[in-house]
Amino acid sequence: MRFADALAQGGFGAVAEFKRRSPSAGDISPAARVEDVVPAYETGGARAVSVLVDDAFAGSRDDLRAARAVTGLPLLAKGFFSTEDHLREMREAGADAALLILRDLDDSTASRLMRVAEELGLDALVEAHDEEELERAARLEARVIGVNARDLGTFRIDRDTQLALVAKAPRDRVVVAESAIHTRAQAAAAELAGADAVLVGTSLMRADEPGAKLHELLSRPLVKVCGLTRQEDVDAAVEAGADLCGFIFAAGSPRKAAGVLPVPDTVLSVAVYVGEPEERGTDLVQLYAREEGKVRGRNAVLLRDGEQVARVADLPWEEEDPDHWRNARGEDRLVLAGRLGPHNVRAAIRAVQPWAVDAASQLESAPGVKDHDKVRAFVQEAR
Repeated sequence: MRFADALAQGGFGAVAEFKRRSPSAGDISPAARVEDVVPAYETGGARAVSVLVDDAFAGSRDDLRAARAVTGLPLLAKGFFSTEDHLREMREAGADAALLILRDLDDSTASRLMRVAEELGLDALVEAHDEEELERAARLEARVIGVNARDLGTFRIDRDTQLALVAKAPRDRVVVAESAIHTRAQAAAAELAGADAVLVGTSLMRADEPGAKLHELLSRPLVKVCGLTRQEDVDAAVEAGADLCGFIFAAGSPRKAAGVLPVPDTVLSVAVYVGEPEERGTDLVQLYAREEGKVRGRNAVLLRDGEQVARVADLPWEEEDPDHWRNARGEDRLVLAGRLGPHNVRAAIRAVQPWAVDAASQLESAPGVKDHDKVRAFVQEAR
């Protein structure tokens, strides 16, 4: 399968990167062997593998050849390519795709290299890191567009700008979010912004088991701990491994928060509203419909910048529904809620296969006060 086709499959995927060092981070895994790491990536669920071939990353064409010998996955040659000979060399070494960095190439050169790559049977990952370069990539009709969170001139990471660019990228292209992905929530943020895949390297190469780390980044469901009102409970949820922290702002809720509490950038924050949302600076908004005589209706949506990115399947307010799990099945990106806790979340996941699970009341010692043992048990059972 070609590189672009592998990433264009349904669902969300990853390009797993092999690199021993980085100009910004220094040595990452200097003794790493392609023969050990790349098969682990394949086992961990990679759709393609990126191999650094540049001396600055302690890489070479020999690494590309070694990768070709141990995997049938599409291989991306990653380096600073500016000539037709560079592309021919990568193809001869076993590459299926090559990186073209628009920062270093004018439109004429980029267009010519894209044409040569196609003639050689290579796909091109055309990389942008700002809005102008994204517009150039679209204008050049790049099929695969990479959006790098790292400015290659300053090495500064700007994940917010990256996600904004991912959201602006043409939806008829394959979009890859590159750099600075260390947690499942960060990968999910790229997914919700519209990326088809993430390109991940450093966090995998630093892991004791790179394949297991990749599987962790891609695994679903995500875990949301909601109804948080105290910083100590936020900290406990993050430490337990929750991916999303939820803050309720519905009048009449026993878990109504005074405000959004600080969360690290390793997780996503969610503000929960009924009727009309407010701007509180969270990553996501969970919005319920109003229902006469009740705190909230049953149906909710998960919004990113006002756009629906998932559906929330919940129980009706203070009512039972024995068919809730059965009726919730069948959504591609579904957040399952409704009295989930350590005692039933595993069965719920087996029955529904949701994108995320959401718990609040079943993790408490009192309304709005989390029991940290229950939080830890919930996350562990959901995993």
